[in-house]
Amino acid sequence: MLKKIRIAVLVSGGGTNMQALLDAQGSAITSGEIALVVSNKQNAYALTRAKKAGVRAVALTQSGPAFEEELCALLLEENIGLVVLAGFLKILSAEFTRRYEGRIINIHPSLIPSFCGAGYYGLKVHEAALQYGVKVTGATVHYVNEVPDGGKILLQKAVEVKEGDTPEVLQKRVMEEAEWLLLPRAAELVCQKLLQEER
Repeated sequence: MLKKIRIAVLVSGGGTNMQALLDAQGSAITSGEIALVVSNKQNAYALTRAKKAGVRAVALTQSGPAFEEELCALLLEENIGLVVLAGFLKILSAEFTRRYEGRIINIHPSLIPSFCGAGYYGLKVHEAALQYGVKVTGATVHYVNEVPDGGKILLQKAVEVKEGDTPEVLQKRVMEEAEWLLLPRAAELVCQKLLQEER
């Protein structure tokens, strides 16, 4: 049995990116396995998706340092090697990101450094892109540090902005053409790297 990196996915909403990760296990993701899903929202649909897939799903609704204390305890308990932020709308502290340096990645729905940083998430990113009039947008997977969307870029994929796009239409295209492909690929790359480091 080949060793795999155990992955925790952090989510705040419906979990479409997490679903892309679950669907990619055994195909695009072979060096890691999703062992834990954590949400900061009690009723996030992502928790239902995780349970359906037979993955441990936990809601942590504390605020402040208590949230990260509980999260760290869970990650240790489940022997987690990689943390993937997939639509996780909570900023992690510098202390937490340092503790898991090189082991936390995030997906952002634009081509960083455009439309990123504090306040840019979800539909707001696509609204900003359309307002600005860009012809190309996309998605970025990057390492997470203490600066929102500020970590080293791992992968990017461009997506065309079309005439008449609404934020909702653009969001769906960016998910389908970029996010759902990039996130599993990036998770696999980091898992491979972590396994090599362990050898």
